[in-house]
Amino acid sequence: MTREIHLELLLGTQVLDPTGKPVGRIEEIRTEQQGYEWFIQEYLIGNSALLERLSAWEIGLAILRRLGAHKIYTGYSVPWQQMDLTDPQKPSLRCHLEELESFQKPTQ
Repeated sequence: MTREIHLELLLGTQVLDPTGKPVGRIEEIRTEQQGYEWFIQEYLIGNSALLERLSAWEIGLAILRRLGAHKIYTGYSVPWQQMDLTDPQKPSLRCHLEELESFQKPTQ
């Protein structure tokens, strides 16, 4: 059975861990084109992912530092198979947060 999910509706949606604890919001969805089809590669969640989506690394980091933020690089890369979208309004991880890679600023 094929199911359609509008990815734009997932942006900003809170993601829960397997215990129901909030871990961050979906801020970016990375895809890859193969032929005529697009496939989700990963979801980026957390503050760093928001800066990535807005392409605002330098200005965003400066503002966060000015506001006294200490934990600036908070974000995780979630492989597509680790995201449970059974209920797209309440996405959840299929793994524990510790199993995910931290999202870092991409190198230029």
